[in-house]
Amino acid sequence: MRLLCLLLALPLVASAAVSRGFTRLQDAVVRIDVRDVSIESGVKRFTAGVGSGVILSDDGLILTNAHVASPRSVELSITLASLESVGAKLVGWDHWTDLALLRLDLAEVKRRGLKFAHADLGDSDDLFPGESVYAVGTPFGLARTVTHGIISNNRRFFEDDTGVDGYETGAFNNWLQTDAAINPGNSGGPLVTDDGRVVGINARGYIGANELAFAIPVNVAKRVIAGLARDGSITRSYLGVVLGPLQILDHANALKQNTGVLINSVDSGSPAAKAGLHPGDILLALDGTPVDGRFPEQLPPIQDLIASKAVGATVKLSVKHGDQTATLALVTERLESRLGEEWDFEKWGLTVRKVSRAFARDHQLTDDIGLIVMGAQTGFPAAVAGLGRGDIITTINHEPIVSLEVARKAYDAFVGMPAPVLIEAQQEHQLSLHILKP
Repeated sequence: MRLLCLLLALPLVASAAVSRGFTRLQDAVVRIDVRDVSIESGVKRFTAGVGSGVILSDDGLILTNAHVASPRSVELSITLASLESVGAKLVGWDHWTDLALLRLDLAEVKRRGLKFAHADLGDSDDLFPGESVYAVGTPFGLARTVTHGIISNNRRFFEDDTGVDGYETGAFNNWLQTDAAINPGNSGGPLVTDDGRVVGINARGYIGANELAFAIPVNVAKRVIAGLARDGSITRSYLGVVLGPLQILDHANALKQNTGVLINSVDSGSPAAKAGLHPGDILLALDGTPVDGRFPEQLPPIQDLIASKAVGATVKLSVKHGDQTATLALVTERLESRLGEEWDFEKWGLTVRKVSRAFARDHQLTDDIGLIVMGAQTGFPAAVAGLGRGDIITTINHEPIVSLEVARKAYDAFVGMPAPVLIEAQQEHQLSLHILKP
């Protein structure tokens, strides 16, 4: 009889704990209405979307996904637990981890006498498969929705080269897999444990599957939050190696167990290429620390170890090439996306994207000078002059395009006092002159 009483009491205790934790947690979860601007063929287009977020602090910091709020977001409206809406601004974003940080308009909050709570962060390293979790957010605009599930896998690995508005994501973190229902609108909301502590940020569901969703571990988010709050962006280092799981090599078993990671490919012109690394080489140690990348889920920590080095630092790699082992010294560069900054020159009818070093390497360009034409609007000066999508503008009025600022200055001069603009552009490996007339 005593055992029966104890068993009957357990659900009551658990229920009370969940209730207390969720009261605070739910008051910290917000709906995010976003108005984005995109540029297609030289024409601005505005789109609206809905996502979720969680308030982190008394000064109104909100964590969400980078695919919810980004530099393209021209308007952000936050609906608090009280159902009152208040404006917010983007503090920074990091497409590599699909995380973004916003801040409530505290002046508006104070003026209107609004109140909000903030959530407590947990420890995602302590999670285990089978542990109960809850996804909280705004699926399909339905605010304050809670779904229940378990951690299906706490170390899932996948990368997505176009996951955030065409930007790369997923290289530096494992994902939490859960069967708690996550739908469009849940993005950016918290994944929490029974006590209401945030252990993940819900990011995506698997299209065409049931009960298959993924969240970013909160321990990854903690590092990104600190960097975004301080600098507005995250600086990472780059060596130019693409790693692969060692298990795909036929001779992997000949190596000492738990040793090494495959260098799957080497970017041309990168520090790794200059040092003489080759696809098929095996990285054994980084600055004297042995690495173990036999399986895919072991890759993100190794890639993050490289990325966390200071830009310009000398890194020593112990590498096995065939039967030979050597130690090579490489100097890190700043990691860049293959997508450069975009800009719209409205009166030219021209949309451009800065050539990044990664783009230049991929397309075997001699340097990263220039602007890629993303669109030229029919009837406007750029299209009339013969510029089209895919052209690379190298100079404007004979000045090399080392940055977007060069083009902005020329455009501002054109707007202030219209005069012909001389543009040199590379079209299918041929350089040609184009004259933009008022």
